[in-house]
This record gives sequence, C-alpha cells and structure tokens, in this order.
Amino acid sequence: MRLIAAHRRGIGGRWHRLGPGRHALLVLARLRCGDTYARLAAGFRIRIATVHGYIRETVDLLAALAPTLRYATRSRWRGPRRT
Repeated sequence: MRLIAAHRRGIGGRWHRLGPGRHALLVLARLRCGDTYARLAAGFRIRIATVHGYIRETVDLLAALAPTLRYATRSRWRGPRRT
C-alpha cells in the first residue's frame, strides 16, 4: 500500500477512483484469487479499463523491485549465507 501511495505522490496530479488501500486490495484479489476483471469492476464499482490500469500499474511497480534474473541465479547458486 505504501508503494502505491508513494508512486502516486511521485507522478502527481493523477486522479484515482480508489484509494491506495482499496487499490492494493483489488490487485491482491486478482493475483491471489484470480477474480476476473469484470467481477472486480463490478465489486469495486469501477470500469474494466480502470481495473486493468490498476493491475498493470501495480505489477510494473512490483517488477521494478524484483531482482534481475542474473542476480537471483547468482545468489541462489552461492547457497544460503552464513552469519
């Protein structure tokens, strides 16, 4: 939720129908439960295009935080770190 709120502040000026909390809930419902865009749109009382935009925006934000494939395979190859 904080990631979404920070992103919105960063881009500024864009109006969103749902607050960051409901935005996150919508994306979780899609990713966890596999709800259709039409069902999400009806449940959150927004357009299907808006559902698509929220999901796309959030997946892009999460992808930007993910490690690169090269980094992930190298860290996995070295095994767990010992402290």
